[in-house]
Amino acid sequence: MEEVKRGSKPDFVLSDDEILRFGTRLCVPNDEDLRRELLEEAHCSKFAIHPGGTKMYKDLRQNYWWSGMKRDIAQFMAQCLVCQQVKAEHQRPVGSLQPLAIPEWKWEHITMDFVIGLPRTLGGNNAIWVIVDRLTKSAHFLPMKVNFSLNRLASLYVKETVRMHGVLVSIVSDRDPRFTSRFWHSLQKALGTKLSFSTAFHPQTDGQSERVIQVLEDLLRACILDLQGNWDDHLPLVEFAYNNSFQASIGMSPFEALYGRKCRSPICWNDVGERKLLGPELVQLIVEKLVLIKERLKAAQSRHKSYADHRRRDLEFEVGDHVFLKVSPMKSMMRFGRKENLVLALWVRLKY
Repeated sequence: MEEVKRGSKPDFVLSDDEILRFGTRLCVPNDEDLRRELLEEAHCSKFAIHPGGTKMYKDLRQNYWWSGMKRDIAQFMAQCLVCQQVKAEHQRPVGSLQPLAIPEWKWEHITMDFVIGLPRTLGGNNAIWVIVDRLTKSAHFLPMKVNFSLNRLASLYVKETVRMHGVLVSIVSDRDPRFTSRFWHSLQKALGTKLSFSTAFHPQTDGQSERVIQVLEDLLRACILDLQGNWDDHLPLVEFAYNNSFQASIGMSPFEALYGRKCRSPICWNDVGERKLLGPELVQLIVEKLVLIKERLKAAQSRHKSYADHRRRDLEFEVGDHVFLKVSPMKSMMRFGRKENLVLALWVRLKY
């Protein structure tokens, strides 16, 4: 204050009523409580409603000044719980990609998901149960009704999966209520199958099923446009076409990975002919293909991890840290359509 009176601080002005200004802006004293009250009014009041750091700084600097204002605003913003819960994330995703382990044998580790919202057919079906082997990429597409009981689903599972491939070691799926039910848990526990669920609203965990569903939907659309009729009438041939076509990740068709060679079809009948493989020869061929599949899957996973990690950032957590989990699938407000609740992020403390 004395320096201002002596004129050694030309940027500062002391008015007649002993109010210190920096140019035309009011100087805020070095009082932590006063500055915090000012920051809360500029950020949390009904007339501000949690603006961003830059907006808040631009608004405050028009009328106020203190040393380190921008730093204090940034620290205040970083500690605002409401902003962390509701603001959109503009940074790269956190954490490197962690691929699932490559299975040792066929149809021991699978993924599954449902395709719903399909047109109801004459048979009453309006959904498809997609079950995919994680090693050979072979799949079953099971037509069903959305309102199937859990008993009916269990019967379908045993009939179409256990009957064909035996009891599974593990199943990766999303948190569909059917998969998280006590009945489904009890069934798989009795069979000795481990259930692994993806994090809520994080479909990348079961990316295999999501990708197969994309292919399935394309095949169904093509069938309906070319052949007409109900989609469930074409589903058996759609399943055959998928399993008998080349898959980039394994470098062959799922049928070839599963049986040692592609299945006979009108376009590849001459590949089969009268040629026969003896038992030891066939076993050796299957073992060689299995080794090749694992090598190709490992290369594909490494390639995908490299692509994904390039767009991500590292962040390490420690026991006791607090983190937010995404608990709502909504990415933006709904202007029209059904009403939705705004669900806030969930505050979770890491315990392990």
